Amino acid sequence: MATNTNELPVIALTPGDCTGIGPEQTARILSDDRLADVARLVVVGDARVLEMGMAHAGVNLKVERIASPKAASWGSSAVQLVDLGNTDPTKFPLGKSNAESGRLTGETLSRAIDFAKVGEVDAITFAPLNKRAMFDGGWKFPDEHKMFASLLGHTSYFSEMNVLDGQWMSRVTGHQSLREALDGIHPASITDAIELVDRMMRKAGVAKPRIAVAALNPHAGEGGLFGRDEIEMIRPTVEAAAKTGIACSGPYPADTVYIRAFAGEFDSVVAMYHDQGQIATKLRGFNRGVTVTAGLETVFTTPSHGTAFDIAGKGVANTGALESAVRLAAKLASMKVLEASHAH
Repeated sequence: MATNTNELPVIALTPGDCTGIGPEQTARILSDDRLADVARLVVVGDARVLEMGMAHAGVNLKVERIASPKAASWGSSAVQLVDLGNTDPTKFPLGKSNAESGRLTGETLSRAIDFAKVGEVDAITFAPLNKRAMFDGGWKFPDEHKMFASLLGHTSYFSEMNVLDGQWMSRVTGHQSLREALDGIHPASITDAIELVDRMMRKAGVAKPRIAVAALNPHAGEGGLFGRDEIEMIRPTVEAAAKTGIACSGPYPADTVYIRAFAGEFDSVVAMYHDQGQIATKLRGFNRGVTVTAGLETVFTTPSHGTAFDIAGKGVANTGALESAVRLAAKLASMKVLEASHAH
């Protein structure tokens, strides 16, 4: 990492849904400069939400309000805040999903994206939000990643990935019913998922990621006894991707492939559908994982855990995953800057 703070990436930090643990997590990680060595953080949100977060976390921050990230005074010890003045947290009861709060969470993120589009921030890290609240609030997307893609005008393939203990969990299909997911598993989508995780891990500094591809059926189809998807589609697709120079192999039975990956045999597992990968990852370390929106022009990271309504406002929320999210965003943003400088 660059030692000169002026070379560190600028990351927009949004406090997530104000009904959850995001505001207190945001206040806590800003209270002691614990991330000052990796990024220059600018909060994009409402000053009142940050104040509530300070109260919940029991910390006191000196805050400097700025018009936009480019106006930040990085030499200052005060937290740099673009105060959107859009969210009065006293209107929304803590620990309850609220459509209007969801609408404002989306609006805050879209303002951060505007800053990314014009190059004022290098990446966006957002504290936990509530997908249902955002949908009910008018952001008609099944998840925030599709909303980001829409706001960025992104049309080609992208995917959500989970990163935990250096392991990257990717998947062929995402937030849809299992019935629909089965139709979404085909050679093109499997190839996209393998290529994207390879590209993202290289950006994060892994020279040749070892990628395991999970099977779809129990026991990888048991030689065709429980389905021929592995024989007719998945294996030939994995072999074709490997011929292009990607270190991928499989398909492996999904009930054991994660054990092998976490033991160090692979750097990444490509799951066929959402729960295949999520159950393994969340059992392994629910509070530590980071979710990355992979394949978009802008770098987005967030903790893999949710708004934790049951403990919101108690000041006990663990900040480990949010800190990891900032560190990963900084790493990916720094690699992007390097790539751009090599291209010129």
